[in-house]
Amino acid sequence: MSNAERFRRLLARPGILTLPGAYDALSARLAAQAGFEVVFTSGFGLAASALGLPDLGLMTMTESLDRVRHIVRAVEVPVVADMDTGYGNPLNVIRTVEECLTLGVAGVILEDQEWPKKCGHMEGKRVIPLEEHVQKLKAAIHARGKDDLILIARTDAREPLGLDEAIRRGLAYRDAGADVIFIEAPRSVSELEQIAQAIPDTHLFANMIEGGKTPFLSTQQLEQLGYKMVVFPLSALFSAAKSVMHTLQILRDQGTTTGAPDLLSFHEFEKVIGLQRFRELERRFVS
Repeated sequence: MSNAERFRRLLARPGILTLPGAYDALSARLAAQAGFEVVFTSGFGLAASALGLPDLGLMTMTESLDRVRHIVRAVEVPVVADMDTGYGNPLNVIRTVEECLTLGVAGVILEDQEWPKKCGHMEGKRVIPLEEHVQKLKAAIHARGKDDLILIARTDAREPLGLDEAIRRGLAYRDAGADVIFIEAPRSVSELEQIAQAIPDTHLFANMIEGGKTPFLSTQQLEQLGYKMVVFPLSALFSAAKSVMHTLQILRDQGTTTGAPDLLSFHEFEKVIGLQRFRELERRFVS
């Protein structure tokens, strides 16, 4: 069974899916080891970890796909890849989806922002015409063919054009054939409720960012509102950044990391990265 088929079956199962954001292969491994059934690659996280820069459309398709490739290979669970706008017109979308299929990606997100895009919780976003994104979604469906790849259609229209337009786009993207609808950055619980009531008969996606524009709700609360998927795209990244900052400050101030909290030992980290498997292979094949 392919990972895309596994992901499709998980979506068909009762209950809500919680997806942690992975910003590199190591964070993806940690998510899978923690027991998550699906992992999400955050465009924000990829830009931050690969470039040390904000999510402002600075990552190219090639750079994003390279990071996604390592993440997919690092885990056995399905991976949902944030593919931004598809990096161009419908022809570019076709290539993007075909590349994702080659990598074994289980689901892709395609958003309707103008390029260069911005993080969904930043100001100053602009979106392309509804009809243009519908064509890009149809191109993605064409490229998918008979594969089980899940197509997640995202609209960023809430900030520049208002909630009613965002809902109108969500309905249009559902009717175009998207498997999951993602309306980015609703501003209140009431707006989350309105979205769930206005777009029936589809799987809805919620994005929970610590300090973001959307109220920070639990998976259980979102399930009660009618959402099928919830992503916590930056929790691991923010946690890692905080821990690294703290450890480096201790090292700078004390000249040692002795006593620093939450540090794995060398041998504990060996288990995280699966060193034992390579030792066994080495014993088997290296003379």
